[in-house]
Amino acid sequence: MNDNRLGASVSPYLRLHADNPVDWREWGPEAFAEARERDVPVLVSVGYATCHWCHVMARETFADPEIGELLRRDFVSVKVDREERPDVDASLMAAASAFTQQLGWPLTAFLTPDGHVFFAGTYFPPSPVGQVPSFRQITAAVLDAWTERRHEVDANATAIATAIRQGAEADRAARDGDDGDGDGDGAEPRLPSVDSIRAVTDQLSRAEDTTYGGFGGAPKFPSAPLLEFLSDVAADGDDEASALLDRSLHAIRSTELTDADGGVFRYATMRDWSVPHYERMLYDNAGLLAVAGAEQARGIADFLRDTLRRGDGAFVAAQDSESTIDGRRVEGEWYRLPVDQRGRFDPPPLDDQVLTGWNGLAIRGLAIAGARHGDEGMIALARDAADALLAAHVADGRVTVRSSTSRGASAAPPTIEDVGLLAEGLLELALVSGEVRYAVVARSLVDDGLAGRFDVDPVLAAAGTATGEQPQTALRSGTVALASAAAVLAALTGSTSYRAGATALVADRATTGTQRPLGHADALGLALALQRPSREVVVVASDPSEPLRRAARGVRRPGTVVALVTPVQAAAWSDAGFELFEARDTLDPAAYVCHDRVCALPARSADEFRRQIG
Repeated sequence: MNDNRLGASVSPYLRLHADNPVDWREWGPEAFAEARERDVPVLVSVGYATCHWCHVMARETFADPEIGELLRRDFVSVKVDREERPDVDASLMAAASAFTQQLGWPLTAFLTPDGHVFFAGTYFPPSPVGQVPSFRQITAAVLDAWTERRHEVDANATAIATAIRQGAEADRAARDGDDGDGDGDGAEPRLPSVDSIRAVTDQLSRAEDTTYGGFGGAPKFPSAPLLEFLSDVAADGDDEASALLDRSLHAIRSTELTDADGGVFRYATMRDWSVPHYERMLYDNAGLLAVAGAEQARGIADFLRDTLRRGDGAFVAAQDSESTIDGRRVEGEWYRLPVDQRGRFDPPPLDDQVLTGWNGLAIRGLAIAGARHGDEGMIALARDAADALLAAHVADGRVTVRSSTSRGASAAPPTIEDVGLLAEGLLELALVSGEVRYAVVARSLVDDGLAGRFDVDPVLAAAGTATGEQPQTALRSGTVALASAAAVLAALTGSTSYRAGATALVADRATTGTQRPLGHADALGLALALQRPSREVVVVASDPSEPLRRAARGVRRPGTVVALVTPVQAAAWSDAGFELFEARDTLDPAAYVCHDRVCALPARSADEFRRQIG
């Protein structure tokens, strides 16, 4: 009898598998307790709702009744949505790297009932293809090892779990400034030098594809955090970084990677940016907003508004690569149609999860782009998304929900990604809109995040394999975002503890990034900002068209924080405890340019402001 338990899931990915003949369970202690009772291994399949190869494996393998019977008899089968459970995904990915360097989704992992991975891979076809075995061959080999060589299975699984645990402990020790001996007497975290950070530009120049743009060969990704690092170094006066950024952005917007409606696909399968992998993720597009030029940013914002935005203003996670055309489920064909013909067919479905962290990234990108390009519509989109998240995912200054859909809130715990990215996004919105309420919530989120109050999954905790947030190439790190938000709060409040917290969070990641920038570029950008002279700018003007406001909106340099407020708003910021705004409500218009909170005389014109800002 089929005992598939995914039908009531909040996750759209899990619900896609609710009709499989596999007895799927959701991740949790109950599944592993059942495996212990039956003395069988646990199959964990990880994917997400818009993943093409996840769909393929579902159709080829998990819809097969014979496979369903095999899995019911010999395994406990668990489905995981990597968007809903990034903590589980990170742990399993770390273990999977012991078996393959071709990591991705679907991720297929086999675990002991104690939660330790003893074999893993990605997509397995129904029949062998070259050197890739079939799923049936894999399960047969796993069962043979489980029944005939259990001591080897247990030894390998324990070794992998030990390596993961030691790596996580080393990361924590480096972050906390501990030398690892447990007595807490380690040196203060040290940021890599400015020269070593700026030298990374030379590494990236050598890695540039000078024929087609971007970095490396195929597949080719937009890598928004890497581009934002180049933007930071360019703003710091590096012309080479500026030219490299411009060439990379041109390649993204002028090739097949950007759809006709302005949205950007996850990656291109070919070196020349052709043949995209047709899914479109919120995080790629949101990240690019922070660095894109005016036309490109408006195209992306239009895509977010017209395709990913819900009625309440929040953004859903992604749009699928596949659609149904003429009764067939096909990848990419809808996107290849001219825009004026797409309306004849149903568009690719949406992954309708609202993810706190990814929405925070979108709020940030829209606020930055809206200010830079003078587009109030983008700022309005950011405000609507922020209000939706604050209403449904935040309570009493804490993130309480990571993921929700129209079916309700997921039980998955919020992560540092949710806290950090939302805090950073709210602060950026507060600075460009002048609305202190967003900064007040962001301050509570940062305080909560710096205190480290994050739930650890009980299965991972018992197994000792919780890794914490891992470096990523496509999505801005929640750890870095939390540190960035803390650095901004240091400028707004004068609190040195925020700056110290920011340094502690990014120092080790940034040091690693000087040698391996892919996956750590966002930490490098913040490490650069933390070592540049602190500069605070407050522009006070009642008139939205005041030239001082327009002049300040274009200022974005490492170490500089710019706030745009009315006199009434300035008083509200001061009343809320943000000391930078004290006595800033008397002159209108006026711009205050401060260095380490020592301010020049108020600038009363855009020309005077430009002279002061340099």
